[in-house]
Amino acid sequence: MAKLLKKPLKLALVQLAAGADKSSNLSHARNKVLEAASNGAKLVVLPECFNSPYGVKYFAKYAETLLPSPPSKEQSPSFHALSAMAKEAKAYLVGGSIPEYSPETKKYYNTNLTFGPDGALLATHRKVHLFDIDIPGKITFRESDVLSPGNKVTLVDLPEYGRIGIGICYDIRFPELAMIAARKGAFLLLYPGAFNLTTGQLHWELQARARAMDNQVYVGVCSPARDMEAEYHAWGHSMVVDPNAGVVAEVGEGEDVVYADLVNEKIEETRRGIPIYTQRRFDVYPDVSEGKVRYEE
Repeated sequence: MAKLLKKPLKLALVQLAAGADKSSNLSHARNKVLEAASNGAKLVVLPECFNSPYGVKYFAKYAETLLPSPPSKEQSPSFHALSAMAKEAKAYLVGGSIPEYSPETKKYYNTNLTFGPDGALLATHRKVHLFDIDIPGKITFRESDVLSPGNKVTLVDLPEYGRIGIGICYDIRFPELAMIAARKGAFLLLYPGAFNLTTGQLHWELQARARAMDNQVYVGVCSPARDMEAEYHAWGHSMVVDPNAGVVAEVGEGEDVVYADLVNEKIEETRRGIPIYTQRRFDVYPDVSEGKVRYEE
């Protein structure tokens, strides 16, 4: 059995709230990332839209230009803040997501930036599936009124540990994205996300556990903290799920940090017990990872 996770890894999911002041949000994120690193985390994750309020009307106002890369500090203060955080923490940093504006396409995106312990950019993921929903009497939200979708699966190689897959929030509802990442050797799927009080109660934990069960890998979902004074109320409950779909660590609604120790033995034990990787019937249905898939690694 291939060893997906080369050595034990301490993961931290930082659940924090973002206000209207971007510089204050970036400073607050730095403090929490350094706190996580001081507690031994070597991979730290921030939530979706960690540098700004979450909402359609805020995306354009808070958007930053990321291309050509690296951008100037004026073009993207968040890019440089994340790079500095990763370097200072000496940890891998999955920088939640930020609103991005592309002068080339004249479009806006919901974009993740992942940095290495040396502060170098490792990968960029634009949210592939846009959050357009209408649940009568509960919530209506249309990201596509402002945002455009990304078009690739994002895989990131952490040389000491192995490969991870990254999605953003609504991406978790589409098992194909997770399955491709897992088939390409990811030991961990990470989803910075901002489920609301309706979808969070219904499906936040269920989606995290389902993606772990489908693929027998670790899954981490990182939410903003709940702020009932804000216009958008995030569910919270950031959590880490193991390859057997068990919740191994979870926090509540407020600001907090989730820690979990990931080990390859748990992946191997799960796959030995329920060997779906050797029992799939590709003669009956196709392997989605073998199609014309756009992915970055």
